Amino acid sequence: MELLKRLTAATGISGHEDDVRSLIIDEMKPLVEKVNTDVMGNVIGYRKGKTNTKLVIAAHMDEIGFMVNHVDDNGFLRIIPLGGFDPRTLMAQKVVVHGKKELNGIFGSKPVHVLSDDEKKKVLKVTDYHIDLGLPADKVKKLVSPGDTVTWHRDFTEVGDCFTSKAFDDRVGVYVMLEALRKVKGKALQVDLYAVATVQEEVGVRGATTSAIGIDPDIGVAVDITLANDIPGASDHEKITKLGEGAAIKIMDSYSISNPKLFEHFKAVAKKHKIKTQVEILPRGGTDAGAIQRAGSKAAVITISIPTRYAHSTVETIHKEDVKSCINLVAAFILEAGSKKYIL
Repeated sequence: MELLKRLTAATGISGHEDDVRSLIIDEMKPLVEKVNTDVMGNVIGYRKGKTNTKLVIAAHMDEIGFMVNHVDDNGFLRIIPLGGFDPRTLMAQKVVVHGKKELNGIFGSKPVHVLSDDEKKKVLKVTDYHIDLGLPADKVKKLVSPGDTVTWHRDFTEVGDCFTSKAFDDRVGVYVMLEALRKVKGKALQVDLYAVATVQEEVGVRGATTSAIGIDPDIGVAVDITLANDIPGASDHEKITKLGEGAAIKIMDSYSISNPKLFEHFKAVAKKHKIKTQVEILPRGGTDAGAIQRAGSKAAVITISIPTRYAHSTVETIHKEDVKSCINLVAAFILEAGSKKYIL
């Protein structure tokens, strides 16, 4: 899992993915025939198959984060979010501000000791927080400007049978895609394979949209995280998925409804290869599959998901065996893709 650790440590909020993109290009080059990037910054790896059927495997490289929009006269930073946040998770978190050099900072807010009764009842917004760099204002203003990016400061950690880190959404999806490419390297493919590490998913699946328009695929498989609400306080019908129960084959989310025949094909592949899977229905949220589906007129799409607790926080948590199941399922499907038609 060393590669997964390096992927999560890399930085790259939506629209500013340079650091993680360089890592992905280096890792993908030995696994495909050619790699290129487009104007938006998507990384597209290609392998020729025996037919003209085009298969896209897409996983987004961007992580949620923030952008500095103001430096006040006391040297505190105000920020706007890039991606969806639950403001309750931001209290007292550590961050890295990417100014003229990298600066460690903390999310600050008024301590409970001085809050009024009304303030204690207030529902916090992201914009209620500030970032404290522990530096005098004149130095901060020399090093940080509006438009500089902010990412979480959080280490990749093993916790029991799981890993926890920032940015598993969706660096673990990128990892699954790369490891699946590694498993099928040197094996004959029936389809033209496009492995796409997309950008700007967290702000509206933008990279997947433009790359799909350019490729015009017949089959689109997004690899992304999904919610594992198998925690105290959630009813059985709210759990979505469970850690340790295998790769999640998505039926639907609010961005796309998976092609039923493609869904059944994935179930058959999993059964044939004895890969542990579970079924996913996500009532809110979406993946690159929705963008691929809308970008052309012929793509059958689906999402293969890695169950994740505490999504969109600094302690996103995944199960080791679920990651292996996802790798094996995506790799097995790549080798069988092109054997069936998905027209309804």
